[in-house]
Amino acid sequence: MTVSIIVPAFNEADGIAEFNRRLWEVRVRLSETSEVVYVNDGSRDDTMAVLRALRERDPTITIVNLSRNFGKEIALTAGLDHSCGDAAIVIDADLQDPPELIPVLIERWREDGADVVFAQRRSRAGEGWVKKTTAYGFYRVLNAVSGYRIPVDTGDFRLLSRRAVEAVKQLREQHRFMKGLFAWIGFRQVAVPYERAPRLIGNTKWNYSKLLNLSVEGITSFSIAPLRVATYIGLITATMAVMYGLYMMGRTILFGNPVAGYPSLLVIILFLGGVQLLSLGVIGEYVGRIFNETKQRPLYLVDSVLLGKASTLSRSLGSATDYAEVPSATVHRPTAAVQE
Repeated sequence: MTVSIIVPAFNEADGIAEFNRRLWEVRVRLSETSEVVYVNDGSRDDTMAVLRALRERDPTITIVNLSRNFGKEIALTAGLDHSCGDAAIVIDADLQDPPELIPVLIERWREDGADVVFAQRRSRAGEGWVKKTTAYGFYRVLNAVSGYRIPVDTGDFRLLSRRAVEAVKQLREQHRFMKGLFAWIGFRQVAVPYERAPRLIGNTKWNYSKLLNLSVEGITSFSIAPLRVATYIGLITATMAVMYGLYMMGRTILFGNPVAGYPSLLVIILFLGGVQLLSLGVIGEYVGRIFNETKQRPLYLVDSVLLGKASTLSRSLGSATDYAEVPSATVHRPTAAVQE
């Protein structure tokens, strides 16, 4: 039985060697055959060079080098497309999600017969209160407006059975919110609580602007609630305008029509204009997604694929810093891949 470990990487040259060392220590304790699929998502630093060096010492590493930066959600998709294991584990390279939890995910997969085993955060170490608060609110708003439950306080770190992987691979929309896609496929899903560590090296790639865009992706990909809200706001505004018109008509009949000032008129015009622009913006988000889907472009392009070999690892084969003598067995790969 083979387990594929999928690791998206974007400008992780400083810390990915340490991540790989800790991952190796975990893999040598697994009874399952394992492989690692690193997806270099158009990194602009030395990430690709470091990955090549790691692969020279560990032939079980596969490197999928994308032609440019497509974003983490697309990189995860590329990793799933190039995995061949009976189960796939998705994990980030920043060591906030501990590789040491992987055996627990595999154990729950075997014992519970679950198709998805997701790691659920008990805490978010190293993050400010603003990010914690907005993340807390986002998951709960998303669950309130979507038609199904997306696990709260849960990132991409999880195990998917082959059946779950094949289901996710069928979902090829351009605007991808992977946490939602993982939940949308259904099947039996169980949680494994854990403590999330602060980032080991460097700074997060997710600033508030990118997080806001990801939030918009999540809500608009799995709900039409914003369109309904725009409709309700328009209806309420129109009703208030009619009521205000009737009030002004009655007041004019009873008390005449003194010269009115401009402030109230300006406020009303700005209010109505703001509502209209907000509604157009919401509609534009959905129209833009329709536009992108109709172009039917591929999700990503691959610059090169360096194939690895799945192998059952043993401590007797070497230490965490010596991968040269690891035996390996060739495994099936997609026909688009190239053996180096």
